Amino acid sequence: MTPGTAPGAFARSLLRTKPVDLIVAEGGHGEGGELKRTMSLLQLTLFSVGATLGTGIFVVLGEAVPLAGPAVVLSFVLAAVTALFSALSYAELAGTIPVSGSSYSYAYATLGELVAWVCGWCLLLEYAVSVSAVAVGWGSYLNAFLDGAAGFTIPAQISNPPGEGGLVNVPAMIVVLFATALLLRGTSESAAANTVMVFLKIGVLLFFCAIAFTAFRAGNMAPFAPMGWAGISAAGSKVFFSYIGFDAASTAGEEARNPRRDLPLAIILSLAIVTAVYVLVGLAAVGAMHWTRFSLSGSEASLAQVLDSVSGRTWPSVVLSLGAVIAIASVVLTVMYGQTRILFAMSRDGLVPHVFQKVSPRRRVPVANTVIVAAFIAVLAAVVPLGRLVDATSIGTLFAFALVSVGVIVLRRTRPELPRSFRAPLYPVTPLLGVALCVYLMVGLGGVTWTVFAIWTAVGLAAYFLYGRRHSRLAAGTGGPIGGSPHE
Repeated sequence: MTPGTAPGAFARSLLRTKPVDLIVAEGGHGEGGELKRTMSLLQLTLFSVGATLGTGIFVVLGEAVPLAGPAVVLSFVLAAVTALFSALSYAELAGTIPVSGSSYSYAYATLGELVAWVCGWCLLLEYAVSVSAVAVGWGSYLNAFLDGAAGFTIPAQISNPPGEGGLVNVPAMIVVLFATALLLRGTSESAAANTVMVFLKIGVLLFFCAIAFTAFRAGNMAPFAPMGWAGISAAGSKVFFSYIGFDAASTAGEEARNPRRDLPLAIILSLAIVTAVYVLVGLAAVGAMHWTRFSLSGSEASLAQVLDSVSGRTWPSVVLSLGAVIAIASVVLTVMYGQTRILFAMSRDGLVPHVFQKVSPRRRVPVANTVIVAAFIAVLAAVVPLGRLVDATSIGTLFAFALVSVGVIVLRRTRPELPRSFRAPLYPVTPLLGVALCVYLMVGLGGVTWTVFAIWTAVGLAAYFLYGRRHSRLAAGTGGPIGGSPHE
C-alpha cells in the first residue's frame, strides 16, 4: 500500500475496471502501428481447431479407454458439454469485447485490474509451459516418423532435454523457430499455414478412422460401459483437457475482419468440429480393438497400435506419426500467437513493459514481442525437463474459464445496454454451470498442481505490485477514471 493511502481507496484501486468502450476503442492500436484485420471466419475457426486438436487425441485414448471401456465416446461428449458452458460465455464476451486480450481483457472490464492481472499471469503459465511441453513432444513424433519412413532417428543427446538422456532438445527449438518465422511474416501468412496444417491433420485422423472401421467388430463394443457412470465420468475428466484451446480465436479479436460476428461463431464451430473428430476417432478405435488391449499398448502408442493390429503393416503408423508432427506444429503456432496477443493487450494497459506492444509498421505484427516469447519458449523446451509441471497449466486454464463465466454475469448486470452479437442461452444458468464445473475440476486436481499454482500466483502478485500497479495507464489517468468513462 502506498504511504498515506486509505485502506478503502487502496482496495478500490485494486478493483478498478477498464471501461468496455475504451477497451474496444483501443483495439488494434499498439506502439508504432496497428494490427491488420485479415482473418476470416474460416481462419478464425481453424485457429481454434489448430490450438485444440493436437497431441491429446494421439495419446489420450490409451489413458481414457481403460477407465470407461467403449463408453469413452460418451466421455468425449461429456467433456464437450463441460467445455460448451465455458465456450458459450467466451462467445458472448468475444462478441461484446472483440480485442486481443481474451479472458484477461474480459476480466479487466468486469472484475477489476488485480483479477485481470492474475488471469493474464495464469495464461502466461498455461501458454508458455504448455507450448514448451508440446514442442518437447514434437521430437518424439518426428523420430517415430523418421524411423518408420527412413529407418533412422535423431540421437538422444540432441533430441532430449537434460535429465532425460540428452543435452539439448534441438527438434523442440526447431519447431518453435518454424512457428516464429511464420508469425513474423504476418498474421495472414500464419493463418494460411495453420489452415493447411489443420486440414492435413484432420485428414490423417480421418485416414485412421477409414482403416480402423474396416476392422470394426460389434463384439468389441460389449460390454459398452463396464465401469458404469463412474468410469465414464473419470474418463471425461481425463479427456477434458483435450478440449483446451477452443478459446484461441478470442485472442485474434483485433485481427479479425468482422470480429463481433465471427468470433462467437468461430469458438462454437471449433468446439463442434473437435468434438465430432474426437467421437469418430474414439468409436473407430474401440470398435477395431477390444478395450482391454488399450491398457497394454501404452498411451502414446494407442492409435498406432490400432493401425498395426488392423493392417498388419507399418506404413499406416508412419502416416499417423506424420499427422502428429503436423498437429504439434499447428498447436505451437497458434498457442504462441495467442500468448503474444495477450501480452500485447497487457502491455497496452501498462501492466507489462511497453516493448510487448510495439508493432512493426511494415509487417503489422508485434515483432519484439514475438521474438521474446519465442526465445523464452525455445530455451524452456530445449533444456528444461518439464515433467509434472505441465499438469499445473490446467489449473490456470480452468481459472481463466471460470472468470469468463463470472464476467458474463457481471457485464449483464452492469452494462445491460451493450450491443451483444451473441448471448449465452439460458442465462444465468449457463455461466453459473460454467463456473461450477470449472471449480469442480480445479478441486479435483492434485496437491502438486495447487502448490505450483500458489507459488506462481505469489510471484505474479509480487510482479504486479512492483511493476504493473506502478505503470498502469488506468491508475495514471490515461485509461479513464476509476469506475467511470474514458476521458481521452
